[in-house]
Amino acid sequence: MFDPEQKQVSSLYNFTYDVYFYGDNLGLSEALEFDINQFFNGIGFIYGHQCRIANGNEWDVFDNQKGAWTPTGIPCFPNSNSWNHLTIKVQRTSDNHLTYQSITLNGKTSNLNWTFGHGSGADWYGVTINFQMDGNFKQDSYNVSLDNLTLSYQ
Repeated sequence: MFDPEQKQVSSLYNFTYDVYFYGDNLGLSEALEFDINQFFNGIGFIYGHQCRIANGNEWDVFDNQKGAWTPTGIPCFPNSNSWNHLTIKVQRTSDNHLTYQSITLNGKTSNLNWTFGHGSGADWYGVTINFQMDGNFKQDSYNVSLDNLTLSYQ
């Protein structure tokens, strides 16, 4: 979606990241990261979600102001050698805070409704999504495939 007059991005408040992912040997992963990012007017919103497989099988979310991951207490046990379905819902509040609403993995929804302050966006403008695979300390090999990845927004 093009936004040459830079009016659309700042009007968006609700985002849903939906993806199917297949991984072999997911126990070898340090973490799988799924992010939505929004930047405009020098401010940045990094809605970071990390399924931390090593060290506890738990979801973490990113605190933009501290620049650090925050454990949620929500378990994250994706299935190896099988398709997993993940849906993440987040919101930018009317006063420009980030709210992590919910995480649904394989049909189990966990509601957070945690709100954090935004970060800096420097000269960035736009909305992006990311997926990242983190290797373990030995960098053991594993594979992940994504399918039917969508981002919906309002």
